[in-house]
Amino acid sequence: MSSGPIRTPVSQIILSKHDQDAEEEPKKKSREDWRKAKELEEARKAGTAPAAVDEEGRDINPHIPQYISNAPWYYGSAGPTLKHQRPQHEDEQGQLDKRAPKGLNTTRIITKFRKGACENCGAVTHKRKDCLERPRKVQAKYAESIVVHDEHLVNEAAVNYDEKRDRWSSYDPANHREIIEEYEKVEEAKRQLKAEKLKNDPDAEISDEEGNEDKYVDEVDMPGTKVDSKQRITVRNLRIREDTAKYLRNLDPNSAYYDPKTRSMRDNPNPAVPEEEAEFAGENFVRFSGDTTAQATAQLFAWEAHGKGVDVHLLAEPTKLELLQKEYEQKKEQFKSSTKTHIVEKYGGEEHLQVPPKSLLLAQTEEYIEYSRSGKVIKGVEKPKARSIYEEDVYINNHTTVWGSFWNAGRWGYKCCKSFIKNSYCVGMQEPEGYSEQHPTSSTAAVVADPAAQTQFKVPEVPPEMPASEVDSAPSSESSSSEEEEVKPEKKKSKKKSKKREKKKKAKEQRKQKSKNKETKEQEKTKEKDIPEELDDRKRAYNSMYDVKAPTEDEIEEWKKKRPRAEDPMLQFM
Repeated sequence: MSSGPIRTPVSQIILSKHDQDAEEEPKKKSREDWRKAKELEEARKAGTAPAAVDEEGRDINPHIPQYISNAPWYYGSAGPTLKHQRPQHEDEQGQLDKRAPKGLNTTRIITKFRKGACENCGAVTHKRKDCLERPRKVQAKYAESIVVHDEHLVNEAAVNYDEKRDRWSSYDPANHREIIEEYEKVEEAKRQLKAEKLKNDPDAEISDEEGNEDKYVDEVDMPGTKVDSKQRITVRNLRIREDTAKYLRNLDPNSAYYDPKTRSMRDNPNPAVPEEEAEFAGENFVRFSGDTTAQATAQLFAWEAHGKGVDVHLLAEPTKLELLQKEYEQKKEQFKSSTKTHIVEKYGGEEHLQVPPKSLLLAQTEEYIEYSRSGKVIKGVEKPKARSIYEEDVYINNHTTVWGSFWNAGRWGYKCCKSFIKNSYCVGMQEPEGYSEQHPTSSTAAVVADPAAQTQFKVPEVPPEMPASEVDSAPSSESSSSEEEEVKPEKKKSKKKSKKREKKKKAKEQRKQKSKNKETKEQEKTKEKDIPEELDDRKRAYNSMYDVKAPTEDEIEEWKKKRPRAEDPMLQFM
């Protein structure tokens, strides 16, 4: 507060140290003195005691805070004061409006050389090395007589901070009148030229350059792009409000990423649009244009060269690096061309290298084709579609889809019946579990491949548990027993018995021949299955290894009974 304790400056304490008799420090206030000062301060705030007075006799408001009313220790105040808070007096301020004379002092003419003056012109206000006049043939130091004027010397003694740093000091505003007069003369000359043009050619068009506001618009800095090297903080680039925002180029959330902090979109928001038609192709498009790619390749070449023992650096020796890179590229091209010519000389085929450019080979013809909005051909013949050398869209064996239209558990199949057996007969999807996730066993393949043999040779029905050898041995044992029973000493029926014996022998031979034919058929089929491993598939005809016929209802029923089922819990015990 204004009534607070007065701080004694340190210098005053040091000076008065010798004058003090026994006290080395200022006398400290007692508790009673602090209490009296506090009561006086409260009385002044209440208005019952008079306010404190400064050295000029002005009252000090008791409600002023203490950090304002207390003067610093170096100010040297002897009592309560607010002088350190008031502005300085006018006599202490600098004279910003004073004007020092500039230029040559024409009031005095010098005709003789003075000691210490400029040896070139003779002015005493500067030395020879600072002289701005041309070097004279005969210097002023050796000339008999000279005519020279001294310059006005500016007094640099400044009173305060502002006067010392006044950049408009000694400036005469009347000098600006010369610039205005010169501009007016130029404008007057332009008006006279326009008048003469109109007088000579009344139909001539004269562009009004004054009204053309966009004439120098390219030279003006964009808002936010001006960067001062002296400033640490630069303003971010500001978007012009009339432009489309980058995040509105493509509203798909999976398109190019937009960084809202830096307002940058590095990738292309519309990659499907051609580059020549795109209004904005991302900020990386600018980064990889111009000489940036050349700079990157030069830096990469410098790194590779340094790794191989060549002492070169991009920033330290750019010319050396460029020459080395050019030499390397030339040698590389020479090596490629020499290798190419060596191969052509050794193997031939130079005529195949002389082909027209790709632009002439790829779909450039003079045939005119006109299409409607729906895509139909109105004029001309539509270009035929390119087809492969293989048969397409051919449905075999009652299938409605081609092989490979279905995929499950690592296997291909038919989508119509979900069968994994190639060239099988389509039976349709009669049950929901028309396919299994496991690979079919060899028994199913044999069952599906056997119907043709079963239809050609009808063998009498035999239980599935009995082998083929038992089938052949059963009738032979029966015939042998019957022969033993029939051979009797009856002479009357000998002819009938001989006929029956011959018939049985013929039947036995037929059964043996049928079984042999069946075995040979099965062996031929197994051989046909092994043929693809031995022969080249590219030399055989399409579907030449299979002779598939429509299966009967009994065969289909038997296949359904014997096929494996993945959901069967007893499958692992079978």
